[in-house]
Amino acid sequence: MARSLWTGSLSFGLVNVPVSVLPAVRDLDLHFRQLHEKDAAPIEVQRWCSKEDVEVPYEEITHGYELEDGGQVIVSDLELEAIEPRRTRTIEIEQFIELQEADPIYFDHPYFLVPASEDDGARRAYRLLTDVMGRTDRAALGRFVMRAKEYLAIVRERDGALTLTTMMFADEVRTAKDVDAATQKSHKPTRRQLDAAVAVIEELTCDWDPAKHKDRYQERLRRVVAHKRKGGTVQAPEAQEQPAPAPDLMDALERTLEELGRGGSGRSTNGKR
Repeated sequence: MARSLWTGSLSFGLVNVPVSVLPAVRDLDLHFRQLHEKDAAPIEVQRWCSKEDVEVPYEEITHGYELEDGGQVIVSDLELEAIEPRRTRTIEIEQFIELQEADPIYFDHPYFLVPASEDDGARRAYRLLTDVMGRTDRAALGRFVMRAKEYLAIVRERDGALTLTTMMFADEVRTAKDVDAATQKSHKPTRRQLDAAVAVIEELTCDWDPAKHKDRYQERLRRVVAHKRKGGTVQAPEAQEQPAPAPDLMDALERTLEELGRGGSGRSTNGKR
């Protein structure tokens, strides 16, 4: 059982549901320590004053905000604490939205919300909220404070449980106008290209199975560690060249369709491949 990160209540209107926040993902990465290559001794990181050339104890460290003109504004820990959000134990739901309206680009980090009380009434309220959100395909938007930071969050139903995902604020997400997207009219595709591209997408469309997608880098890394543990060595592979764009886009689409057709993959029961 994952350790609870936060305990409080989910509140909407006059309804309060006691809940705990649990991590929804696991850290499966391999973590390495930095070592001195010569003697394999661990590297220690010290806080060092560049002016006095001495180590600085943690209690003497403050914060500086760099200005555009090269100056800086000093802000102390006490001043930062003064503007921290009020620490409450409530996820305050502000509104409900259609789940399909939530753009995934705003999603940040996922958690599970589980009942925080064995009380029959609390569990009944949790089950009611879970069932009604699943039945209506609704999601709840709200705010809560965890570790001295206020988060915007979306609460959804997933497999009979509630999930909470912290979200980015609108001004944190860049719009397409901020990037050089290929939206110029001069690049407008022809009707034949559109039809061929749609056909390729249809050929490659299938039911989503998250278990099908493995972290291949982590698998290779674990094999390297196991191999080195047995005294083996690892040779770096030759760098692969970046494939060049197809000189004839229509020809590339048509040849892709031919290769997919030779693959012989059949349609699934829902009409997808």
